[in-house]
Amino acid sequence: MSTQSVIEIHDLRKKFGRKPDLAQRLMGLAGKPIHNPTVHAVNDVSLNIAKGEVLGLVGESGCGKSTLGRMVAGLIRPSEGSIHYQGKDVTTLSHKERMAYILGVQMIFQDPQASLNPKQRLHQILGEALKVHRLAPENEIPERVDKALAEVGLEKDYRSRFPHQISGGQRQRIGIARALMVQPSFLVCDEPVAALDVSIQAQVINLFMDLRDRYGFTYLFISHDLGVVRHISDRVAIMYLGKIVEVASAADIFNRAAHPYTQALLAEMPDVQRQKRVFTPIKGEIPSPLNPPSGCTFHPRCPHAMERCKQSAPVLQAVAGGHKAACHLLSA
Repeated sequence: MSTQSVIEIHDLRKKFGRKPDLAQRLMGLAGKPIHNPTVHAVNDVSLNIAKGEVLGLVGESGCGKSTLGRMVAGLIRPSEGSIHYQGKDVTTLSHKERMAYILGVQMIFQDPQASLNPKQRLHQILGEALKVHRLAPENEIPERVDKALAEVGLEKDYRSRFPHQISGGQRQRIGIARALMVQPSFLVCDEPVAALDVSIQAQVINLFMDLRDRYGFTYLFISHDLGVVRHISDRVAIMYLGKIVEVASAADIFNRAAHPYTQALLAEMPDVQRQKRVFTPIKGEIPSPLNPPSGCTFHPRCPHAMERCKQSAPVLQAVAGGHKAACHLLSA
């Protein structure tokens, strides 16, 4: 694995505001104050992803990991901060460099049914990007489509089928094949196996690993399944309410987790070797991003919370080597 970064994220934030409805506009015209809450979906995130690396991004639903992935893929514009692709800020790229970024960073979506056009046959779905971006002569596209199908383990006679005529696992393979058509270097995988049967998940995970070995792909692999992340990732970043609270090698995360939130997630990770267990979920619900807690956002649910945790937000600090965590306990 190279030390050169493909993606560098610096102080990235994304805020979602709600436009005032008719009643609020009328209140505004009457001189009354209008309160429009803001969701801080991603809040001051900085990460580097090296060439050939698989970075697993883990967190509960609603923590902002999909929003972060979509910003990396260029589908959502950040509110603040910057994203660098191969050393260059994506907002300052020339037209040629911008196209290289658009094609070089591809996204695999969670729901393969929703991400494929139901009115197009599979060969049309796979060949569309080549036509739109004029990446191949018209007569070469069928051959490129058949090659992409073979890469993901599908026979070429699938090319004439519609998405509804194949299984969920096969649809996800088509989503992967569509990304491969433009020869990317970086894949953002947003819960790519969450919608699949358990028996199919292992096949798709093995496909991701085979493609990485074959082409040297770099992955941002988003998931809430710690077992999957442990199997595929080189490093793991733990996200809670829009912030990265811990980042380290996969071995360090699963063997020497430093943050109470990470420890709580690992404590409830299914393990066939541990019998007669009583599963106890993390205390409380994840707070609303509309009104996050003061200080450390995890303190209302943390069994080790101190008064300091309620007052000031911890920053990521070194635990050992490349292992970082954001917790006041580390400096207590």
